[in-house]
Amino acid sequence: MRRKTLFLASAAALFVATPAFADHHEEAAGETAEAMTEDQRLRALFAESDEDNLRRNPIGALFRGDMRYADRLGDFLTDEHNAAELAAAQNELAALREIDRSALTPTNQIAYDIFERGRVEQIRDYSPQLLDLTLVRPINHFSGFHTFYPTMATTNGPVPFATVEDYENNLSRHRDFIAISDRAIERFREGMESGVFESQLTIGRVIEQLDTQLEAGVQDSPYFAPALNFPEDFSDEDKTRLTALYSTATQEILDSYTRTRDFLRDEYLPVAREGVGLTHMQGGDLLYAQLVQDTTTLDVTPDYIHNLGLSEVARITRGFQEIRDEVGFDGTLPEFFEHIRTDPQFKPESREWLGEEYYRIGERVDARINELFVTLPESPLEIRAVEPFREATAAGGSYRGGTPDGSRPGVFYYNAYNLDERLTPGMETLYLHEGAPGHHFQISLAQENEELPNFMRFGGNTAFVEGWALYSETLGPELGLFTDPYQRFGHLNDEMLRAMRLVVDTGLHSKGWTRDQAIAYMLENSGMTNVEATSEVERYIAIPSQALAYKVGALTIQALRAQAEEALGDNFDVRAFHEQVLGTGALPMAVLETKIYDWIEAQGGTRPGGVDLMAVHAAD
Repeated sequence: MRRKTLFLASAAALFVATPAFADHHEEAAGETAEAMTEDQRLRALFAESDEDNLRRNPIGALFRGDMRYADRLGDFLTDEHNAAELAAAQNELAALREIDRSALTPTNQIAYDIFERGRVEQIRDYSPQLLDLTLVRPINHFSGFHTFYPTMATTNGPVPFATVEDYENNLSRHRDFIAISDRAIERFREGMESGVFESQLTIGRVIEQLDTQLEAGVQDSPYFAPALNFPEDFSDEDKTRLTALYSTATQEILDSYTRTRDFLRDEYLPVAREGVGLTHMQGGDLLYAQLVQDTTTLDVTPDYIHNLGLSEVARITRGFQEIRDEVGFDGTLPEFFEHIRTDPQFKPESREWLGEEYYRIGERVDARINELFVTLPESPLEIRAVEPFREATAAGGSYRGGTPDGSRPGVFYYNAYNLDERLTPGMETLYLHEGAPGHHFQISLAQENEELPNFMRFGGNTAFVEGWALYSETLGPELGLFTDPYQRFGHLNDEMLRAMRLVVDTGLHSKGWTRDQAIAYMLENSGMTNVEATSEVERYIAIPSQALAYKVGALTIQALRAQAEEALGDNFDVRAFHEQVLGTGALPMAVLETKIYDWIEAQGGTRPGGVDLMAVHAAD
C-alpha cells in the first residue's frame, strides 16, 4: 500500500489496509527472465515490490498478520525512509514499463494500470515540492501514530499477545514509536523555519489527546494493559520481568507524550496558522488541488466538486421534505431536524440496547444478503463498542479489517459515548456502511482473493473503498431495511452528510470558509447534532479532501449500475454486477469504468459513453 507523504498513518487508514502474506505468485521470481511470460514477469515484479515494501514499512506487515518484522515499526519521518520510498517507486516503474502490457491477461492489464498509477503518484508525493508541504506537518488529531498506536499496542488489538516473544516485540516497537514521536517535533521545527504550519485548531486537539492519555497514568494506560493480561502458560518469572519492563516502557512513552505536548503547547501553538483551511497555508492551494485528484481518482477541480455537492444537497433536501410530510410533522424542515435531534424517542435507551440493536440489524441483513451477492466473505464480522479510552474523539462507527485466514475477524465498531447526542435514525445505514455489505465485504473479499497481487488485495484508494461503503447504504431496501420512515430519514441524513462534505471540504480548503461557517452549513441542511457536525468539520480540517471520496465513488458506482441495467435490460443480474465491482479489489474510478463497460459488452450490451456525475440524480 502506497504511503502518502502527509503521514496519514491513522487508525482508519491502517485498519482498512489489513492482513496478508507473501504473494502466491512469487514462485515466478525463481525462473529465468527468458523463460518467463509477460504475466509471470509482472507477478514477479509485484511479489518483489510487495516484499520490499514490507521490509521498508514493517508496520504494514503487522497489520496483515505477517510477524516477520514484528519487532519494528519502521524509520518513518527520516530522510532515509523518504529516499528509499522514492527510489523504490522509480525502480519499479522502470521495471514495469519493460513489460509488454498488450501480452497480459485482462486481469493483469488492470493490475498493470493500477501499479503504474501508484508508482507515478508515489514519485510525485516524494518530490521536494510536496514533501516541503507535508513532511513538516507530521501529525494532527486524525493523522499520526499517536492516533492508533495505543489500540495496536494493547491487548484485544490487531497484533497478538500470545507468547513471550510477542510481548518482547511490543516493547521493541515502543522504542520505534518514541523515536518517531521525537522526530515529529524536529519536522515541526523545520516547518516553523520554512513557514509551513498546521492550524491552531488541529494542534490544540492533539494537545487534548495527549493530555487525555497522560492523565491515565501508567497503571491505566493501554500500553500497560498487556502486563495485566498475561496468558496462563507464562512462568511467574516471565510475568514479573515483563511487568517491570512494561511499567518502565509505558512511563517512557508517557514521557515522550509530555515532550510532544509541551513543545506543541509552548512553542508551536502560538505561531500555528489561524485559518483552518489549506488555502490559508503557504502552498496550500497547490496541495489541495492535488489532493482532490488523488482522493477522487478523477481529473476534477475543487470548483467542480463544490458545485456537485450543492446539486446533491438540493436533491436530498427534497427527500427530507417528503419524509416530513409522510410522518405528518407540522413545521419547517429545520424544526423537523430539531425535533429528531431532541425528542427522546430518537435516543438510544442504553449502551447495552445500542449493541443489541446492531446485532438485530446484522441478523436482518444476513437473512437477505445472498439475494445480492454471489461471493460472501469467509472472514467473520464482529460487533463491538469503541473502547472507552478513545470513544470521546472516535467516529460514530468504524471498521477494522480481519486477516485473510479468519484468525482475526473484521470488527464493526459503534460509539456509545455521550448517548444523549446519539440518534437511532441512521443505525441501519451505519451498519450497512461499516459492516455488511460495506467495508467488511469489500475489504474481506479483496484480501481473500489469492488470484490478485498483494497490492490489490490489501491496498486501494479511498474513492473505491468509501464509495463502495456509501453505495452499500443504498442497498437497504433490497435487504429488507428502511421500512421505518425515520430510518429512511437517517439514510438521507447520512447521504446528506456525504453531499455536504463536497461543499464544506472545498469551502474550507479552497474558498476560505471558517470552522463556524462550515458547522452552521451542516446544521442548517441536515438533522445532525452539534456534536456530530463539529466532529465532522474538524475531521475535514485535519485530513483535506478525504471526505470527498465517499460521494464521488458512490455516484460513480451508482452510475455504472444504472448504465448496466439500461444496456442489459432483462439480462442484468445485480449479483453478477456486484461480483464485477468487487472481484478485483479497490480500483481507481476510471479503471472500474473500463472494466464494467467491457463486462457490459461481453454480456451483449451496447458500451456506454462515459459517466457524468452531475447527471446521476438529474431526473430525481
